[in-house]
Amino acid sequence: MEIADILKKQIADGINNLYNQHLDENEIKLEITNKDHKGDLTFVTFPYLKFSKQKPAETANAIGNYVIANCSSVSHFNVVNGFLNFEISDSFCLNFLKLNFKNTDFGSINQGNGKCVMVEFASPNTNKPLHLGHLRNILLGYSVSEILKFAGYNVISANLINDRGIHICKSMLAWSKGNGETPQSSNTKGDHLVGKYYVEFDKIYRKEIEELKQQGIPDDEAKKTAPSIVEAQNMLVKWEQHDPHIIALWKKMNNWVYDGFEQTYKRLGVTFDKYYYESNTYLLGKDLINEGLQKKVFVKDPDGSVWIDLTQDGLDRKIVLRADGTSVYITQDLGTAQLKYDEYKMDNSIYVVGNEQDYHFKVLKIILQKLGKQYANGIFHLSYGMVDLPHGKMKSREGTVVEADELMDEMYSTANKLTMELGKTEGFTENELKSLNETIAMGALKYYLLKVEHVKRMLFNPEESIDFHGNTGPFIQYTFARISSVLRNTANNENIDVSCSLHISEKELIITLLLFPQKVMLASQTYNPSVIANYIYEISKLFNRLYHELSILGEPDSIKKSNRVAICRLTAIVIKNGMKLLGIAVPERM
Repeated sequence: MEIADILKKQIADGINNLYNQHLDENEIKLEITNKDHKGDLTFVTFPYLKFSKQKPAETANAIGNYVIANCSSVSHFNVVNGFLNFEISDSFCLNFLKLNFKNTDFGSINQGNGKCVMVEFASPNTNKPLHLGHLRNILLGYSVSEILKFAGYNVISANLINDRGIHICKSMLAWSKGNGETPQSSNTKGDHLVGKYYVEFDKIYRKEIEELKQQGIPDDEAKKTAPSIVEAQNMLVKWEQHDPHIIALWKKMNNWVYDGFEQTYKRLGVTFDKYYYESNTYLLGKDLINEGLQKKVFVKDPDGSVWIDLTQDGLDRKIVLRADGTSVYITQDLGTAQLKYDEYKMDNSIYVVGNEQDYHFKVLKIILQKLGKQYANGIFHLSYGMVDLPHGKMKSREGTVVEADELMDEMYSTANKLTMELGKTEGFTENELKSLNETIAMGALKYYLLKVEHVKRMLFNPEESIDFHGNTGPFIQYTFARISSVLRNTANNENIDVSCSLHISEKELIITLLLFPQKVMLASQTYNPSVIANYIYEISKLFNRLYHELSILGEPDSIKKSNRVAICRLTAIVIKNGMKLLGIAVPERM
């Protein structure tokens, strides 16, 4: 039983016995004690003065004395106004350490109890390579998947590929007017090659618009009648009519992109259990539209278009089928949601999509609820803020994005430069050094993007992300390597003496370590990897404080030495497990 749960039960028992109440322990809230005060966990008594009819300090002292008398896990308490600060006993900390310092699964919980959850993330278009914005999506989705698995859920990671539409035809059209180059002939990754022609189309298209405007044609009309866009739209019509030549070109170029994507995913260490393709799903929602018309959830306008009125839900009137019978995005997403549920019967479906789509996912969920779909309540839009660069927004069609591959290469170069400058490469082979630099680079990139709460818009600065000091991935990786160095020089025969006293830096680290399962629970409940990231950073800081304040292998007292090595082992387990939840590897040597 965790110390927080023990304390909550004792506090609830104290209030019930002292003041004749019937509180449940789950109603009790605890906080980490403020660093300015002595103690480990704090209980705020102000909400309970209505029961005690006493002053805050009197109430706090009465509850504190009850807990001390009935709970050996608490050694002391102090009161600051109505704040009751508990000090956890050294024996409790050491018993916890004894039970867990060899538990390589420490932190895993069974909150999910095997419930099935699908996490859909990445969802790229096949007309361009992955860029920095995709990276935040992919790393967030992958980390949430790993956290949920660690919390006891059965997780399916899914990727819906946007492989059809006018944007795809733009790349196809521009390539068809080129010299027929291929990834092999140009020695270019397939997704980069296709993205090159997407940018090329936009250049030609913009030039045509300007020429039409110079002829006196209004801007809106010029955008609709420019020869390139008309030709791309005709290509889309042919695709929908299954023209064999267009379909062959579409398949060829998409396969180039898929090959490129897979190389990027592999470098990121990300995999998917299931792929969905928009070209296979965009027509699926029409059956649900017909079902909704029969149930009078939707209404058909005189022109044949189908709508739903969501004004009573605080939204507006939303089209779900055009007058010509063609689908809109929400039509496809309705059908895909049904397909997913039919295949997996999942309890929850998480969509990792940027916050510009907040409205869309509100509509999706409400429509499915009105259709009576039992899985609708399990739909959750994991909305996240955009990523900005120091020089502003990214625009794919203008070729001003920071491509994921380019960024990863830059991160690797920076990691290599710093490693060489630090001069700690002795004993590494060339391949080992390359592997280390890749691990540092990927750790820096992933940690920087995941340490910020996903709802916040963020500024990505590559130079800040690779730093062996401060709240960065490399700092945590270096801490793990430091611990590994200590453990390589021990005999792995620690014998914990629970009667030993603890130094304040030992105790503070142990108490923070025992919070790991709670942090995993919070991160899994809120789908928030930053909880884990910042917790692991705190662990790393506390370990480094201990490392500089106390001798470990040089400690002459064999009992204290054994206890400290055990603390090192559990710290290493927590850092390794926590970083794995972020998709980050930790090297044993740096």
